[in-house]
Amino acid sequence: MPLISHVRHMILISALVTGSVEWVGCFTKPSPGFDSRETLECIVLGDWGRQGQFGQQVTANRMAEVAHTIGADFVISTGDNFYDNGVTSVDDSLWFASYENIYAHKSLQIPWYVALGNHDYRGNPQAQIEYSTRSRRWRMPSRYFHIDTTIGGASLRLVILDTNPFIHEYYTDKKYQSVSGQDTAAQWRWLENTLATATSDWTIVVGHHPVYSAGTKHGNTSELITRLEPMLQKYRVPIYLAGHEHDLQHLSHNQINYFISGAGSSLRPTGTSNESVFSLSQNGFLRLSIAKKSIRAAFIDVNGAIVHEVRISNPAH
Repeated sequence: MPLISHVRHMILISALVTGSVEWVGCFTKPSPGFDSRETLECIVLGDWGRQGQFGQQVTANRMAEVAHTIGADFVISTGDNFYDNGVTSVDDSLWFASYENIYAHKSLQIPWYVALGNHDYRGNPQAQIEYSTRSRRWRMPSRYFHIDTTIGGASLRLVILDTNPFIHEYYTDKKYQSVSGQDTAAQWRWLENTLATATSDWTIVVGHHPVYSAGTKHGNTSELITRLEPMLQKYRVPIYLAGHEHDLQHLSHNQINYFISGAGSSLRPTGTSNESVFSLSQNGFLRLSIAKKSIRAAFIDVNGAIVHEVRISNPAH
């Protein structure tokens, strides 16, 4: 039996189309065309680096099986790559204990585009950048960056932010001393230019901290609501990916889809809010299947079940 066909059949939740998103609910198997190689396939995982514990290894195993089945092109990490205090250097033993030995599967030897999380800032963030020169798959050329890629019929600009310096409370917390040296104005200028010059079919933005969240520990990030959301709206960015909350969430506000994929290891209770479409406290990850005219986003839990799935239409088509 195919890995992602274990979930029992559920009826269509609603035929309502809100903005550019059709709420399609959960299915026994992916909808027709979901696995077409006209699509760019990726997996989104966050908050994972715990030496295989707290569900990390079993989630990694399931992720590898899905990656093999769909022929994943790359992985996106939404940050908190190493707990509790990041890594000290490129030679830190955590590189093997929490990454290389955990995600050793053949199907995961593909590019990993990585964001920095707050726990990564408790260590040496620069070491994670430098590791890119040692690893064939770890891709973090700087603290924030973008990549352009085209696979099949779909082109994508993927924009990775470093949201840590935007969070005001970190400047008074000694654990995050290195945020004080970052030029946030320069990053905002870079982001606006990167969004303004995008010519791809899709632009997706990634940051560790969520804009909106119904998580019970952190919730909404006021600094990002104030500054980031208006920029996402201005440039019609349809998807923002985050972690930080140790759960799986889909939220929607002002025609922007906010996906939180932070269930790579330890979990926390989750909740709901006015922006909530879906929330679940369960180990798992997000799959994005990107075609020219639409993206299918599916949360897959540690058992291989599709627990939430939506199709997002391209506003340009």
